[in-house]
Amino acid sequence: MKHLAQIFKALSDPVRLRIVLLLQAEGELCVCDLMAVLGLPQSTVSRHLAYLRRSCWVDSRREGVWIYYQLSRESCRICRGLLELFAENAGNLPEAVADRNGLSVFRKDKVGTCP
Repeated sequence: MKHLAQIFKALSDPVRLRIVLLLQAEGELCVCDLMAVLGLPQSTVSRHLAYLRRSCWVDSRREGVWIYYQLSRESCRICRGLLELFAENAGNLPEAVADRNGLSVFRKDKVGTCP
């Protein structure tokens, strides 16, 4: 029961939910991508990512000095089911569409890797 509560608590914050939806749509993102879309400082985005990592929603990998995040490949059955529901129902929410559009604009303006 505690794990189930942690799963839902992780998604109860709108910023963390936006991160999960962005990762679901885009596959893998670095902190600078998320900072640009969410309009939040690095420390805030990193804190939310750490929470999602502890809750088994997100995995990370290091490439040089950059850390890239993606949805956990070994998430539990409940998380996988929720992600299926998100794919069917949440991807077209105005906020999710705006976040994906914001990321697209940021990536057009960004040259190379994260600054």
